[in-house]
Amino acid sequence: MASFLALLFIITIFTVSLFLLRKSRYRRLRLPPGSLGLPFIGETLQLISAYKSDNPEPFMDQRVNRYGPIFTTHVFGEPTVFSADPETNRFILMNEGKLFDCSYPGSISNLLGKHSLLLMKGALHKRMHSLTMSFANSSIIKDHLLVDIDRLIRLNLDSWTGRVLLMEEAKKITFELTVKQLMSFDPDEWTESLRKEYVLVIEGFFTLPLPLLSTTYRRAIKARTKVAEALTLIVRQRRKESESREKKDMLGALLASGDNFSDEEIVDFMLALLVAGYETTSTIMTLAIKFLTETPLALAQLKEEHDQIRARSSDPDAALEWTDYKSMAFTQCVVNETLRVANIIGGIFRRAMTDINIQGYTIPKGWKVFASFRAVHMNPDHFKDARTFNPWRWQSNSEAVNPGNLYTPFGGGPRLCPGYELARVVLSVFLHRFVTRCSWVPAEEDKLVFFPTTRTQKRYPIIVKRREEYKPSSTK
Repeated sequence: MASFLALLFIITIFTVSLFLLRKSRYRRLRLPPGSLGLPFIGETLQLISAYKSDNPEPFMDQRVNRYGPIFTTHVFGEPTVFSADPETNRFILMNEGKLFDCSYPGSISNLLGKHSLLLMKGALHKRMHSLTMSFANSSIIKDHLLVDIDRLIRLNLDSWTGRVLLMEEAKKITFELTVKQLMSFDPDEWTESLRKEYVLVIEGFFTLPLPLLSTTYRRAIKARTKVAEALTLIVRQRRKESESREKKDMLGALLASGDNFSDEEIVDFMLALLVAGYETTSTIMTLAIKFLTETPLALAQLKEEHDQIRARSSDPDAALEWTDYKSMAFTQCVVNETLRVANIIGGIFRRAMTDINIQGYTIPKGWKVFASFRAVHMNPDHFKDARTFNPWRWQSNSEAVNPGNLYTPFGGGPRLCPGYELARVVLSVFLHRFVTRCSWVPAEEDKLVFFPTTRTQKRYPIIVKRREEYKPSSTK
């Protein structure tokens, strides 16, 4: 015990000394206004506690009101400049790899793995980003993925009855879709077991990366090991099969690419893509239903659009065609507005590669920057009645919004989310099947929380009933 206390004392003295040394250097620079808070922990606790409220931007709101749209803070162990300014955000996005490097908190980096797309840099990132986009572009979705998206969504929806936790059911759908796209597996006990481990991995993303101090992080690391082991077995099996049987999925493309990726590189890459598909799209699906339920006029217009699409065929289980998707005009307004209000990706972390002058301030080399998309999307100066769900603002004849560079739900620049079109299609197909097959009411009141990610507090429980005119067929 005495030795532990002595070690803790030495670490504290070292941390405080380093903090004071850095602070003396920074006095010579014109930093954005703000506060670095306490040594080491900075304002991390204020950040975390703020986003547990029902205000989507409490941490940013308080500091923007006090300091302006660009301010200095200290979170997750590092000094960080936060930006709620759209021009600064665009500057950060477009200077990826030139002035800024991709950088995320240690907990996220450790759990995703050093070979994940999120952490790749330079030529390798460009190559893998391009490869990922080639499996999620419009032509691939139209010719190959749409049929599986529609089939797996129908398969899941036909099991929904009574009280349903929409968030959990949506996560099952998106996980199954991602596993199918990556490895050609249909849902079974193995995929469900893998999904349960993923839940534990994601819970560790926004914790201090210290296993001795955080049971959540320790549990996440253990789950990450299990997931990596399971995926490694699949990769090794597919290597043996690759000469005789090539599958048209992401794993097949990685094995056939000629880049001689190691098992570890492929596993890290797929693990991160599974996380991306699982967490983000499922939350958007849930929140779209929540926002529509709370906006009856929008829900009625959406139902009308999809009932018209369904009326084109006498078979309610007839596969959706690409032309059906392209005819969902109001649905795309709903998708746009859900993405804007939900802000599943609240922003992005980057690290300054050199001292950077911007907006009259200097961001010191090595500092983190956080470009907040949510702060821009929820700013009434940029979007009229910004905190109101209003899908009509996206109609072509609307003058309520002129997004320009203000609308960045999928990021931008070289790291634009490669699955942005796929996410839109999944959400559109889900809305079509859900509103034409089901009616529902909230089972109880639920509210949004915003940390570590946007979600509903109770996973949005609803009571689901079949629409009387729909009788599901026995054949899927």
